[in-house]
Amino acid sequence: MKFLDQVKIYIKAGNGGDGSPSFRREKYVEFGGPDGGDGGKGGSIILKSEENLNTLIDYRYQQHHKAERGENGSGQNRTGKGGEDLILKVPLGTQVFEEDNKTLLFDFNKKGEEYVAAAGGKGGLGNTRFKSSTNRAPRKFTKGTIGEEFTIWLQLKTIADIGIIGLPNAGKSSLLAALTNASPKIANYKFTTINPNLGVASYDDKEITIADIPGLVEGAHEGIGLGIQFLKHIERCKSLLHLIDVTNLDLNESYNQVKNELKSYSAKLLEKKELIVLNKVDLIDEETVNEVIDHFSKGKNCEIMTMTTLEKESVSKIKAKLLSYVS
Repeated sequence: MKFLDQVKIYIKAGNGGDGSPSFRREKYVEFGGPDGGDGGKGGSIILKSEENLNTLIDYRYQQHHKAERGENGSGQNRTGKGGEDLILKVPLGTQVFEEDNKTLLFDFNKKGEEYVAAAGGKGGLGNTRFKSSTNRAPRKFTKGTIGEEFTIWLQLKTIADIGIIGLPNAGKSSLLAALTNASPKIANYKFTTINPNLGVASYDDKEITIADIPGLVEGAHEGIGLGIQFLKHIERCKSLLHLIDVTNLDLNESYNQVKNELKSYSAKLLEKKELIVLNKVDLIDEETVNEVIDHFSKGKNCEIMTMTTLEKESVSKIKAKLLSYVS
């Protein structure tokens, strides 16, 4: 399934049905009178969050959505049938914006939340409603009101406990595959990951949702590479796992490059708890690893761990540590 995290759609609620101007015309009934029923209410457009969805791709191919119109009232005081509401399912983490794509209308943070994006029109009144002691045969009735219609934007911000960040080819997809049930694309070249991937890690009967964000290159916050499209997905993560390839010539440069991109996008991202993991330690000897850690850890206030995705014990230690970062 393709990933899509922003889409513009048109929604139109159903109009209300018209009231009826009917009169009783029955054989052997001496006095007739009004018997027009009310019109039915138009259907509303309702957005509902769904936990099992993780993309807005369905709305790329169907961008116009209309709810049913209410039926007109009829004789014998019969009220018209109301139009059915149209429920549009969206992923958890979806934000609804007005047509300007800036004014936030609703933010789905919980499973099963509902938001009436466009209310259906009210049904019109039948002439029976206007009968009085002075007006025994009213011909007055009202038409149903028009249902609301809008153009709105849907934006998806992935909800995850942990966000994996780092430079391209740091091994983020391999780590996600090792930690969770996800099956991201893995290859030995930059930008293998072009969309955020989600996975669930289980440890000690507890579950952690982990998101793998495409690699951040210098200038990502300005649109270079793929970063600016997906930096917003980090905003909802409780903590960040900063993955660094230990074979890089300058670990501090690699670390600072990613941190600068986060800061340039939103300073709030720097306030999140961070776990630094030095990956691919199996490629260099233990003595060199210790020297690298000693040099790199100076001035760092966060915890630093080492790992290789080839060892189950190494992966298990990371899983256990991540539990403390989401509790």
